[in-house]
Amino acid sequence: MKSKNDKNTHIYGIGRRKESTAIVYLIPFSESTSQLIAEVNGHKAEQYFQQNFIYLNKINLPLKLVKLEKKYKVIANVKGGGLTGQADSIQLGITRALCKLDKLNFRPVLKFNGFLKRDARIKERRKYGLKKARKASQYSKR
Repeated sequence: MKSKNDKNTHIYGIGRRKESTAIVYLIPFSESTSQLIAEVNGHKAEQYFQQNFIYLNKINLPLKLVKLEKKYKVIANVKGGGLTGQADSIQLGITRALCKLDKLNFRPVLKFNGFLKRDARIKERRKYGLKKARKASQYSKR
């Protein structure tokens, strides 16, 4: 997705976790600010994640690791799941976008720190005769 005019280019990555899917765009940003410049579903990340600094830090970690947190604006479109799954899927999307940006330098660092792993755990399906996936009704001896 890169062209000769690198300023107008955006890099994207897709991340998934549990039931949530995130399409993340990294857009070059010229101004340097002290806070994370991120948008999730049209809202500021702080507002979307309800000022929860665990989720905000999770999103910012891959950018901090490669020292690009003040150079790119993050725009994420997320659907499905809860806030934890959405934060993890955004993190994976950012990591994959960074790998597209500079594979030789960023990929080994991100892989060593475990950001490129797709957590494939999903909810187990409900089986017939049971109340949930594994929960059965109480056994009565008499």
